[in-house]
Amino acid sequence: MTLQHRLRDVEERLRQACLRSDRQRESVQIIAVTKYVSVATAEEAVRAGVTHVGENRWPDARPKWEALKEHAVFHYIGSLQTNKVKDVIGKFDYVHSLDRESLAEAINARAEKLGIVVPCLIQVNVSGEQSKHGLTPEQTLPFLQGLDKYDRIRPIGLMTMAPYESMAEETRPVFRALKQLKDELNDKAVTKAPLTELSMGMSNDFEVAVEEGATMVRLGTVLVGNEKIGVD
Repeated sequence: MTLQHRLRDVEERLRQACLRSDRQRESVQIIAVTKYVSVATAEEAVRAGVTHVGENRWPDARPKWEALKEHAVFHYIGSLQTNKVKDVIGKFDYVHSLDRESLAEAINARAEKLGIVVPCLIQVNVSGEQSKHGLTPEQTLPFLQGLDKYDRIRPIGLMTMAPYESMAEETRPVFRALKQLKDELNDKAVTKAPLTELSMGMSNDFEVAVEEGATMVRLGTVLVGNEKIGVD
């Protein structure tokens, strides 16, 4: 199946998920996760209209960023080490994986040096899996309160990764819990501006995520394919 065919299929599935949840299709942003594909495929996706690109390692992202920086919005979606902040901040438009004080401090310092403000999503480990990064739901409120002192960080929402399930429906409680957490944080006015974004849902479960309120879905294999043999 060509990328154009996959995009049409994804768009139809998104449209149906939005209809089921009484949402507008425009309320969901597709992020093409290009870590397992070539620069040429990433360029093809952008030409097809998917202008938001997600990567999770700077060495892999660099050639795509250099080729597409004038044409795409870049999202850093992987765990970010503090010693890599200098490579990422100023190049990526969004960071989806802010989950600790030391990282906030490093991002803020780099952004201050560059004279920019960085929109960040707070990564929450809703499922509690030890293999996943992120704050616990209980840690999220005090962490957000502590971000007040970093004037170069703008928290805009929450991000999570659900466990891989053969039946996508089984991921629903994770996505529902993240939406509920966002609503609770907004009710308590924890941040200066309301949190608006929910980055959740990948190739296996994005329709369920949309039904539960996702505003950003991170799509790799289902959209751009996978060109690295033996990698899921």
